[in-house]
Amino acid sequence: MLLPSPDTSMTDAPPSTDTAKVLRWRDAEQASVRALLGTFGLSVESVADGQDIPASYWGDDEAGLIGARVMVRGDTPLHSLLHEACHAICMGAQRRATLHTDAGGDDAEENAVCYLQIVLAGRIPGFGRRRCCADMDAWGYSFRLGSAQRWFEHDAADAQAWLAERGLPCA
Repeated sequence: MLLPSPDTSMTDAPPSTDTAKVLRWRDAEQASVRALLGTFGLSVESVADGQDIPASYWGDDEAGLIGARVMVRGDTPLHSLLHEACHAICMGAQRRATLHTDAGGDDAEENAVCYLQIVLAGRIPGFGRRRCCADMDAWGYSFRLGSAQRWFEHDAADAQAWLAERGLPCA
């Protein structure tokens, strides 16, 4: 299956300004997300609205992780799904085999996860890098330059190098 070409611009979907307006799983191009994550050996599993999301580190509507499965609900923010998926992508097979709830990792890996999350957002129709950054900002992610987009564009060389060293997408 062919995946959409990566969107490397920051001129795609309009940004959100609050958490109520972030893109949710129920409104996402789910087939595209599933196909994209499938290329990394991951799957997305949905639970019914009103049910707790298994293995969610943060609880509420945040995505969960069990091995190679990203657990979501209709109201899970797409950026949360991508973030947890990127944790699984960035870890080795041995760590992924025992993964449940807490992805662990160090600060360098966390930066790489955030960077990869934005890169992969550019491959999802109707989401894109700009919207992902805006949704991350609205959700409360904190970056040295004050916004996800500014960090991604001007202060993430370390994260990009971390991904490149491991053969993961970094552009």
